[in-house]
Order: sequence, then structure tokens, then C-alpha cells
Amino acid sequence: MEEFYGKLAEILEVDEVNGSDVLEDLPEWDSLSVLSVIAMIDCGYGINLNARDFKQVGTAQSLYELIEQKRGV
Repeated sequence: MEEFYGKLAEILEVDEVNGSDVLEDLPEWDSLSVLSVIAMIDCGYGINLNARDFKQVGTAQSLYELIEQKRGV
């Protein structure tokens, strides 16, 4: 999980991302960062998400949980 938050922080160009961080509240969260996160999830986790999937997640933790759910973990 910490590795995922680290990758997310790198994409958003912030020092750190915590599970409780609301993604849409982050000033760095925009359409380009969403696309970058989609690409990171696809390459790093083998999960194909689309922008619509992001509407059901609010926090970094809920995004991680969605990935785990889709991976069947």
C-alpha cells in the first residue's frame, strides 16, 4: 500500500499521499493526473480502469481498495 501511495505522490508531485486524502481536494488532481494514474495502475498492477471508475472513489485508500478488489485480492 505504501508503494502505491508513493507512486501516487510522485505523479501528483507532492511530498506524500495518505490513505485519507480526498483526491478531488488535492490541487494537483486534474484530468492529466487522472490519466497518469490510470496508466500507472495499468502498467504496475495490470488493472484497466477508466475515468468513470474514479467517480466511485473519494480517497487514496478507496482507490487502492478498488484496485485490490479488481485484482481479486
